[in-house]
Amino acid sequence: MDKQTAISLAYLVAAVLFILGLRQLSSPKGARRGNWTAAIGMVVALGTTIALLAVNPAGFVVIVVAVAIGAVVGTVSARRVQMTAMPQMVAIFNGVGGGAAALVSIAEFTQLNGAEDLARVVPSVFSVVIGAISFAGSCIAFAKLQELMTGRPITYLGQQVVNGLIAAVIVALAILVLVTGQSWALVALLAVALLLGVAFVLPIGGADMPVVISLLNAFTGLAVAASGFVLGNFALIVAGTLVGASGTLLTRLMSLAMGRSIANILFGAFGSVVTAGGDAAGAEGKSVRAGSAEDIATLLAYSRSVIIVPGYGLAVAQAQHTVRELAEELEKRGVEVRYAIHPVAGRMPGHMNVLLAEANVPYDQLKEMDEINSDFAHTDVALVVGANDVVNPAARNTPGSPIYGMPILNVDQAQNIVFMKRSMRPGFAGIDNELLYDQKTVMLFGDAKDSLGKLVSAVKAA
Repeated sequence: MDKQTAISLAYLVAAVLFILGLRQLSSPKGARRGNWTAAIGMVVALGTTIALLAVNPAGFVVIVVAVAIGAVVGTVSARRVQMTAMPQMVAIFNGVGGGAAALVSIAEFTQLNGAEDLARVVPSVFSVVIGAISFAGSCIAFAKLQELMTGRPITYLGQQVVNGLIAAVIVALAILVLVTGQSWALVALLAVALLLGVAFVLPIGGADMPVVISLLNAFTGLAVAASGFVLGNFALIVAGTLVGASGTLLTRLMSLAMGRSIANILFGAFGSVVTAGGDAAGAEGKSVRAGSAEDIATLLAYSRSVIIVPGYGLAVAQAQHTVRELAEELEKRGVEVRYAIHPVAGRMPGHMNVLLAEANVPYDQLKEMDEINSDFAHTDVALVVGANDVVNPAARNTPGSPIYGMPILNVDQAQNIVFMKRSMRPGFAGIDNELLYDQKTVMLFGDAKDSLGKLVSAVKAA
């Protein structure tokens, strides 16, 4: 077997591992194994690339040092990050991937010869544009999620017109680069694409951030695939295409789960955290029924079935282990316990699944919305922990509501509802949740972890 055949075979093995890993990531049960499978594929791809550069000692040393630095930064970051900060980490790592693809394409562009290398110049320009947008947009998403800047939509008069003009400048510069092959035009293209990335994400609020992260992830995949064409690297083409395709599909599925079009999510400035009523006293003319941990524990302990609905409040409180402990105590009493997962619960795709899997919640207890929605009507207690908009009946009953038409979990159909919240503040949609005032609903105010801990103790004593 000659050297080129061995290299091609190694890249093929890496591509197969990427595909297999992605397949395993499609379910919570296989997610960890899928992560390892894809990681092994990346090791194979990196090892093959490093071996290719071994003939150039200077380049070989630079690559090895860069890989070592990246491995240290990635390992330390992954081990130290809290589960609540995982969306931020995904956003910034995704941005780094897009930025890297753009820089690689710029470096390769300087070695190309305009029209003679048009088949490589076109993907190079594409990679620069998409990679820069992904990098800048991911940085803004990170800043919003990390609360380094406001999570509210940042809008101004004529914003869409300005964004359209920026996009038009990008198209003009791209044509100029393709026609003239001037490096200064490519640098200008990079700068304007970075500006569009910032302008693109600024008007998008916190409630829509899962969709934005997914879309930017698709952008990075496309940029990586394009840089693969520039480099003639089979593994990059396959990996980038997989990420781009899966990110695009996930973006589409999440927009359907929210009952809104992708255009509305990206350009509708929805997701403001500005409240629209709903202070601690509740809506005017309405009252809520608050309960004690002891009373609620008795209700749970003597139920036949309980469905737990986790939300971002559970993640913020780091209460995933405590909710699993509560579920175990209820199961000891013969109570059937399941978890209802809304597609856009949390701050990134699959956030709740990852959070609960980290707490060793059995995979077969995690139920997607379509799978479990019909079971609420036959459930004794629905326990809502830190969720809000994804269970708000206004999505079905109130035309004109910002969330009208969004598929929700049918919590209101349960026989009894326990709602755990810090206060009566609305969710990211900024509207009151009429479910809080339902006669079947009992409120348990406080930090989710503390409240769940009290429920665990009370169930043990019941």
